[in-house]
Amino acid sequence: MWFQIPSVHIRHKLYLDVMFEIVSNLGRWAQLTANLILFGSCFFLAITWQKKSVLEISSSWLARLEKGFIWLAGLVVIGLVVVLASTTGKATGDVSNALDPAAWLQFIQQTQVGFIALIRVILAVILFTVIFGLLRKTRTRWHYAICALIASLPLIAGTFVSHSSADEMSFVSIAPFALHILLAGMWFGALPAFMLIILSSNREFDKVTRILNAAFLEKFSTMALPVMLLLIVTGLIVTDRMIENDYHTLVSSPYGWLLNLKLFILALILAIAYQARNVWLPLFSEVDINDQIKQGIAHLRKWIRFELILALVLMFVATILANTLPAKHTVIEHWPFPFRFAFDTASEESLDEVFFWSGTALFIIALCLAWIGMHLRWNWKKKFLLPGALAISATAIALPPITIEAYPETYMKPLIPLDAISISHGSHLFAEHCANCHGPQGKGNGELAQSLPYTPTDLLTEPHTVRHTVGNFYHWIAHGIPGNGMPGFANTLTDEDIWDVVNFLHALSRGFDARLLGSMIIPETPAIAAPVFYYATNDGSSGDLKDFRYNKNIILVLFSWPQSHQRLIQLKHAYEQIAQDHNTEILAIPMHKLDQQALQDVTDIVPFPVITEGSSEIFDTYQLYRRVRTVPDLNGPGMTPVHMEFMIDRFGYLRARWNAQFEGFGWQNINAVTQQLELLNQEDEIMSPPDDHAH
Repeated sequence: MWFQIPSVHIRHKLYLDVMFEIVSNLGRWAQLTANLILFGSCFFLAITWQKKSVLEISSSWLARLEKGFIWLAGLVVIGLVVVLASTTGKATGDVSNALDPAAWLQFIQQTQVGFIALIRVILAVILFTVIFGLLRKTRTRWHYAICALIASLPLIAGTFVSHSSADEMSFVSIAPFALHILLAGMWFGALPAFMLIILSSNREFDKVTRILNAAFLEKFSTMALPVMLLLIVTGLIVTDRMIENDYHTLVSSPYGWLLNLKLFILALILAIAYQARNVWLPLFSEVDINDQIKQGIAHLRKWIRFELILALVLMFVATILANTLPAKHTVIEHWPFPFRFAFDTASEESLDEVFFWSGTALFIIALCLAWIGMHLRWNWKKKFLLPGALAISATAIALPPITIEAYPETYMKPLIPLDAISISHGSHLFAEHCANCHGPQGKGNGELAQSLPYTPTDLLTEPHTVRHTVGNFYHWIAHGIPGNGMPGFANTLTDEDIWDVVNFLHALSRGFDARLLGSMIIPETPAIAAPVFYYATNDGSSGDLKDFRYNKNIILVLFSWPQSHQRLIQLKHAYEQIAQDHNTEILAIPMHKLDQQALQDVTDIVPFPVITEGSSEIFDTYQLYRRVRTVPDLNGPGMTPVHMEFMIDRFGYLRARWNAQFEGFGWQNINAVTQQLELLNQEDEIMSPPDDHAH
C-alpha cells in the first residue's frame, strides 16, 4: 500500500488548496460587500436626509437598515483579517501560515502588501467604532456623511494592492479604480435601503408615508443614473488597462470570461433598473391607491429582490476577477477559434472599409431604435424584432471585412526575447532554410521563386510583421502554408529556432523602416526600438544595453579596422565632451573579429569600451538597420557598410543613424553629434521603453 501514500497526500493538499481559495474568496467578497453597503447606505442617507420625515414619522425601513450597520461593520473587520491571513498564506507559499499570527507579523513587516493589509484592518476597526458610537446618538445628516467618509477609507486603501497599482503606484493608475469602487458603493450600497423602502411600502399605504417613500425612491433613482454612467466609464478605463490592446483575451482567458459574465449580470441589472424607474416607481407618487398601484408595488418588490441577488452575485464575480491574472499578462497558448477580427489590417485583409463602417453605423441605429422602442413602450414585436433584425444585418455587413483566418498559435507569445543573439541566430537559420525561396534579404526573389506555384512573400518591404501576429508567423514556419509550396519546419527546427526566425523577420522589417532615419533626430518622435544585446568589453566589464535606460544615451560605433582608424581618433578627442557634457556613453563594436594585435591597436586609441564578446551578434543585428532613404539596397545579399553609428536615447529607441558610406560628411562634424544629443537630453519620456518580445 506504500505506493498509494503520495496519491492520498496529493489529494489532501489539493483539498486544502481548494478550501483555502474558497475561504479566501468568501472573505474578500464578504468584507467588500459589507463595506460597500455601509458606504452606500450612509451616503444615501446623507443625501436624502429629511429631519421631519425621519424623526417625526414612523420610518421602519430606516430602523431596519440601521440594525444591520453594526453587523456589517464587524463583517468588514473579520473579512479583512481573513484577507490578511490568506494573503500571508499565498505570499509565503505555505497555506498553514494563514493561521500563524507570527507569519502575519513577518509579512506585515517585510512587504508593502502586508503593511497595506494591516492599514485596512485598522481602518475597519475605526469604522466599527464609529458605527457603534453613531447608533447611540441622535443622528443628523452630517453623522451619516462622516460614516460614509470613514467607510470609504478601507475601500480606497484596497486599491493600493489592486491590479491597477501593480504596474505603477501612481495617482493616475489608482484614481480610476478607486473612483470605480466608490461609485459601485453609491449604487450597490444603497440597494438595501431601496429594497427596505419598497417592502415597507407594502404595509404603509397611508398617503403621507407613501409619498415620502416615493420621494426617497425618486432621489435614489435620480442619483443612480449618473452614478451608473460614471461607473461604466471608470469600468471601461480600468478594463482597458487590464487588457491594453489584447482584446482577444476577452474570449480566451479566465479574466476575459469573468469580465463577460460580470457585464452580462450588469446588463440584467440595468434592464431591471430601467423598468423600475420608468414603469413601477411613478406609481408610488399617485395619491390614490388602486389595484394598478398595488400590482406595480408587488412587481417592484419581486424584482428589487432579484436585482439585489444579482448585485451580490456581481460583487462575488468582481471579487474573483480582482484576484485573477489580468488579461494582458495571460499567455494564450491555444486560440479556440478558426478566425479572428483584425481591425488594423484594412490595407490587406479588410479591403472594404465601406462595408465595415456601414455595418457599424447600422448597428448603432439598431441600438437607438431599441432604446426608442423601450422609451415609447412599443409592443414586443416592434421592440425586439425590428432592432434585432437590424443588428443581425449590421453584424453580417460589418464583420466579414475584418474577419481573417486564425490558428491555435495565433496569440502565442514568444518564448525567446527579441535580442541580438536571437536575431543573429534567426538570420543564419533563415539563410539556411528560407533564402532559396524568399531571397537572401527576404524580398521574395530567391533562386527557386520562379519555380513555385505562388510568388514567395516579400518579408522585407511589405509590412507583414505589422499586420500579422507573431503566433501566425510561428504557425506558418512550423506547419507551412498548404497550397502555395511553403513547407513546414516543425520536424527540422526546435521551438526556440522557430522563434529566433520570427524575431529575425521582425528585425528585418523594422530595419527596413529604419531607412527613414538620418543623421538628425526627429524631436519628440521615438518610433524604432533599438535591439538589445548582452556584451563583454576589453576591460573585463560586461552588461546589457538595457542597463543604460533612464540613465544615459548611447552611441553605437560599428567600425572596420583599419578603415575606421581616423574616425576612432576623432571620437577619442570628443569622448570627454560627449560623455560628461551630454550624458552619453560610446560603445565600439568591431564589424569583424579582431585578432589580438588589432584589438590592442584599437584599445590603445579609444578611451571608451570596445565590445569583444557578442560583437558578431550585434553586427548581424544592426546591419539590418543600415539602409538609407536614397540607397534601399534591395538586390542580392545586400551591401556591408564600412562604418556605421547609431544614436539611442535613454529610453531605448533608435533616434538617428550615420552610415558613413552613403550619408556623406554627417557626424564627422562633432558639433552635429552634440546638437542631436542636446535635443535628446531635453526630452522627457514620450513612450515606455520597448517590450522585450516581438508582437
